[in-house]
Amino acid sequence: MTISPSGRWLPALTLTIMVTAAAASAAAGNPPVSRAAPSAATLLRPARVWTAGEPVHEGWVVLIRGSRIVTVGAAGTARAEAGARVIELPGATLLPGLMDAHSHLFLHPYDETRWDDQVLKEPVPYRTLRAARQARATLLAGFTTLRDLGTEGADFADVSLKRAIEDGLVEGPRLFVVTRAIVASGSYGPAPRSLRPDVCCTPQGAEEASGVPEVIRAVREQAGRGADWIKVYADYRWGPGGSQQPTFTEEELKALVETAHSSGRPVAAHATTAEGMRRAILAGVDTIEHGFGGTPEVFRLMAARGIAYLPTLTAQEAYGEYFEHYVAGASAPTAGMQQAAEAFRTALRAGVVIGCGSDVGVFAHGTNYRELEWMVRDGMTALQALTAATATDAQILRRGEDLGRVRAGMLADLVAVSGDPTRDIEAVEHVMFVMKDGVVYRSP
Repeated sequence: MTISPSGRWLPALTLTIMVTAAAASAAAGNPPVSRAAPSAATLLRPARVWTAGEPVHEGWVVLIRGSRIVTVGAAGTARAEAGARVIELPGATLLPGLMDAHSHLFLHPYDETRWDDQVLKEPVPYRTLRAARQARATLLAGFTTLRDLGTEGADFADVSLKRAIEDGLVEGPRLFVVTRAIVASGSYGPAPRSLRPDVCCTPQGAEEASGVPEVIRAVREQAGRGADWIKVYADYRWGPGGSQQPTFTEEELKALVETAHSSGRPVAAHATTAEGMRRAILAGVDTIEHGFGGTPEVFRLMAARGIAYLPTLTAQEAYGEYFEHYVAGASAPTAGMQQAAEAFRTALRAGVVIGCGSDVGVFAHGTNYRELEWMVRDGMTALQALTAATATDAQILRRGEDLGRVRAGMLADLVAVSGDPTRDIEAVEHVMFVMKDGVVYRSP
């Protein structure tokens, strides 16, 4: 947004945006929610409380003061303080706020607008406004933390969206951002082969680099622009006939990782081929995204080096729906879905650390829960999937000390769902309460 030197028209502009966003959200079926500031204390009374590594606790309550959890325990051990707000959550299970560690708030489903058209035709301000609306839908669906892995042609707008959420201008999950992501020259999209040779200066979905010096420069630029993580594409569809092939050399990847780690930033690697994964693993990346072509040997190498895996199973379902006529509940899984499921099971058997990362944006924001359901269908227990989307993602994001569990001293990011998701994972679809940093965004 442009602000005049006097700044006098900013309140009117802000009001207009807020009213427009609220109207659009209501039209989309999202419930109108008032952002309730934390009182002196809040006592939550769900039917049960679950947190990773512990049994389900029937009849427990949670006391919050400010932005932190103060007490968790049986009703007799955590009584409401004088003047505390009491929120009854009958029949509900209280969980840590859910997390999605592979998201794209600046994309929307490809059956609405193809990826190339989003990058080439949708102006960045328009995409940013849409991203803010999508962030709110995500928060109300119970996902209080996202790692957004690339603006896909929207430049560094994720840094501004993160700031707007932190400043309370818009509602959304806490964000960890990567800005533009880094790709090998000529390997990403919109693909040069799809354009006339004399066409220049078209927007790219990520920042191109070639050779060690350019890779180092790209990392430093993105870090300087506000990236929390660095993302690199270790392979992509740039081979003959659009086949998936490795992009960067091991030398380039090692330089990228060393530079990122020197700045205190972890590295996420898009990698779908065994060779792309192998190069990224040997270079020392912190997470592998997708990994559909991973072999038992590659996943064992990941496990040995403590590299986490974000499987993005729902993205493969969405591709099947858009491009291969897959119909949920009526069609056999596509070849891509089967490959993703087998990679997931292989990673499980190898003992790889697996977090919840869905690639949402490929499919509709606010339906991130689909990833947990696919993780259970493809081999995890409900408890494993819930742990992946809470405590494991918190560890991946280097925030395990204050996020991802319902425990005294942790930040009060909490979600209540109808029913018991430890027995039926589909209960995560039915969110009735959302709190982030002690602020209530959704309540019965």
